[in-house]
Amino acid sequence: PLSDNPIRTIFKPRNGPPRERRLTETEWNCIVRASNQSRNQLLLPLVRFALATGMRRGELLNARWGDINWKADTLRIPLTKTGEPRTIPLSLEARLVLAKLAYDWCDGALIFPLSEEVVKLGWKRLVKRAGVENSHFHDLRHEAISCFFEHGLSIPEVALISGHKDPKMLFRYTHLKAENVALKMGSIVAEARVK
Repeated sequence: PLSDNPIRTIFKPRNGPPRERRLTETEWNCIVRASNQSRNQLLLPLVRFALATGMRRGELLNARWGDINWKADTLRIPLTKTGEPRTIPLSLEARLVLAKLAYDWCDGALIFPLSEEVVKLGWKRLVKRAGVENSHFHDLRHEAISCFFEHGLSIPEVALISGHKDPKMLFRYTHLKAENVALKMGSIVAEARVK
């Protein structure tokens, strides 16, 4: 017989620190230039769409033309990590990316007919060619979510787009740039003086 329960000595490991990687404007310009040398002409539109929507790689690769509601400017994501479908609004940037790809439009067809492996390898080659270090494709989701907040969207609005149910997890993806918040604060003070 055991004198004590051995399970009591086992602890669940803590989550590692969240990645705080954001793309700089210079890095983004390098990525765009490097994409011109890429054989895969869908990679840059995929990256732009990821930044415009904050979608996960799997969601992007499963999105179909028939899931777009052009009148409402929304995209229904039927297959998500959480298992629950969601509908996200499409920004002007997202709609521009889709408009450029719409020549291949067919309701049942994938918007980005690429495999996960092709995207992984394509992203690695692209950032290497661009000279951008320590960047993962998933960092684009962090960048998008952070930008949504910097542009003034509320927590429920960003959660609707990102699909996060828990604000704690949403905040793990949020890495605001202090200089952007400072600019916003400056306009708040200026508005207060006018009133």
